Amino acid sequence: MRSYIIRRILLIIPTLIFVSLIIFTTIRLIPGNVIDIMVDNYAAGMSGSVSIADKKIIEHNLGMDVPIYEQYGRWVDQIVHGNLGTSLWQQTPVVDSIEARWPVTFELGLLAILIAQVIAVPIGVYSALRQNTWGDYLGRSFAILCIAVPSFWLATLVIVYPSIWWGYMPSVMLIKFTTDPLGNLKMFIIPAIVLGMGMSGGTMRMTRTMMLEVMRQDYIRTAWAKGLKERIVVIRHALKNALIPVVTMTGQQMTMLAGGTVIIESIFGLPGMGLLIISALNNRDYVTFEACLLLYSIVLVVINLITDLTYGYLDPRIHYH
Repeated sequence: MRSYIIRRILLIIPTLIFVSLIIFTTIRLIPGNVIDIMVDNYAAGMSGSVSIADKKIIEHNLGMDVPIYEQYGRWVDQIVHGNLGTSLWQQTPVVDSIEARWPVTFELGLLAILIAQVIAVPIGVYSALRQNTWGDYLGRSFAILCIAVPSFWLATLVIVYPSIWWGYMPSVMLIKFTTDPLGNLKMFIIPAIVLGMGMSGGTMRMTRTMMLEVMRQDYIRTAWAKGLKERIVVIRHALKNALIPVVTMTGQQMTMLAGGTVIIESIFGLPGMGLLIISALNNRDYVTFEACLLLYSIVLVVINLITDLTYGYLDPRIHYH
């Protein structure tokens, strides 16, 4: 196990190097750059034009007057020394913006994952145990509905119709958990349910499929033959083995959660990492955008490692070499 973990951690290094190259070059391939945007803003504010010399000064101050490979080298050197850089627009450390916003995204993602599992696993198990009954048909239909309905569309409906019918709008001011725990939960619960429902559909179907497969195994028949209660057979013997593919799917959903939180945060106006990334992308704030995506990549790589290690706990027959 120890050697396996060491190998996986060492493998993270080339993975992150490759990811950093993609992150660094992708935003620069988007038409329009930060220099042009700044020049246009300055020209509009001055009601005139900006000279080529002034543009060169801006490029030099931002460190963009050198070849792109040298810019990449400087950025990597900053990252290695624990410095995420300085925002090109606010001229403030990017880490300050991330520290202020990551708790929002973390809370939203955590609630969404918990809600997805609370919805998916019980319904999937019940649907498998009551195969081809009305309960099974309803569970499968609900799973298909969760998969088919886009989260952004459902979130838009949740915002629009209550405001039209009842004059209710979610709070646009962030309520911190330390200030008002109940108010904080009320603010996050609806976006988390919308985001969690989108993830629960696939997990429901996977749970049902694996439970059906496990329930046909010989050791389950032996447990029934011993006269064990259904609850004991399901929880102690069947569910643990059936959850191995579900854990894999949950790990994959966590990787997709990054994109989901960006959309949901934008719709509900939650000041999390999603809004920070969109703002950085629109303003071509390369440093902020690169820092946010690199942190996302690190988190996702760690989640994949934890997912792999979870297999050994769920199934002792799995060994790591």
